[in-house]
Amino acid sequence: MAEGIRDRVAIIGMGCTKFGERWDMGPEDLMVEAFSETLEDAGIEKKDIEAAWFGTCYEETNIGKGAVSHSIALKLPFIATTRIDNWCASGSEALRGACYAVAAGAYDICLALGVEKLKDTGYGGLPQNEVQWGTLRRLIDSNYTAPGMFAMLATGYFSQYGIAPDDGKRMLAMVSSKSHRNGALNPKAHLRREVTVEQIMNAPIIAWPLGLFDCCGVSDGAAAAIVTTAELAKKFRPDPVYVKSLQIASSSGQEMLYSDDWTHVESTLHAARRAYVEAGVKVPREEISMAEVHDCFSITEAVTMEDLEFSPRGKVKEDIESGFFELNGTLPVQPDGGLKSFGHPVGASGLRMMYEMYKQLQGKAGPRQISNPRLGLTHNLGGVPSHNVASVIIVGL
Repeated sequence: MAEGIRDRVAIIGMGCTKFGERWDMGPEDLMVEAFSETLEDAGIEKKDIEAAWFGTCYEETNIGKGAVSHSIALKLPFIATTRIDNWCASGSEALRGACYAVAAGAYDICLALGVEKLKDTGYGGLPQNEVQWGTLRRLIDSNYTAPGMFAMLATGYFSQYGIAPDDGKRMLAMVSSKSHRNGALNPKAHLRREVTVEQIMNAPIIAWPLGLFDCCGVSDGAAAAIVTTAELAKKFRPDPVYVKSLQIASSSGQEMLYSDDWTHVESTLHAARRAYVEAGVKVPREEISMAEVHDCFSITEAVTMEDLEFSPRGKVKEDIESGFFELNGTLPVQPDGGLKSFGHPVGASGLRMMYEMYKQLQGKAGPRQISNPRLGLTHNLGGVPSHNVASVIIVGL
């Protein structure tokens, strides 16, 4: 693999809106809210930004098909702008574009911003409509639902590793309960109430074994980052956060047609392994301090722990039950509450995850603060278990 991006780019400012049912705001308003915090945090002016990447997915948020509408919303000064759509990895993809442009020497200061007004789409996890997926997907997956597809991941995992149904449901309930405890500490989260394991297990079933609290919510939000070269970073702030690796992997099609075992996500595995090589990480379970991962469903977080090599294959249940991933555990996962507490405004989620890593590394996470973090990891998964795109980003001091 080529040398990569390690320690060549730094994040010097970030902003994040409160996520939720933001009926009082349009996508432009959410963008401005996140962007304003980002500028203030970085201590720069709009005129200092040389290029921008905008991540968004659904038509209702696009405010015009190209990036020009996003640029106009922020009143950016005649700079190069690019709109990114890469499913649920759109926010992470925007950050990747900004970072690569800086690393290449094309610009000194770039903006990455992700936004989605998901409530405006009418999306609710029910069978997909033509607006969301288009005619081809409507014909191929006419009965497709997100909960249904990820429920198959859960049943496949239970079967492969001999986990009894009630034991499996309790394991997943512990995943969701942990995230809700963390989200209750976060003023920017959509859902801020603790939920017990028993409440989760007794909730209505959406697609067995996934119940109501195993599924992330639908929300609106935006998040943004400003990046610059590692050499310039300390001129802007004393505590920049450095990009150690940035990798994205897409499904090959082979696993969907022939070899998917429905116990893991192959693209996450490939993105993670490349990210570890780029960042110089040898033992992820010991070297990664904390992570924000794509917990669209509780089972997604569980199998991701194995795909990221935090847990041995087939052993995540033991780590969940031991508290390994708790806020005060050895490797905290979802310290901000995750998609479970924030919901999933698609274009914004990747940058929202990075916002938490950024604040944690700077020691500014308040009651959620992790002791002495060194490396933080974010993981996005766009699509379903058998065909998807996965992003893994590692940042540190």
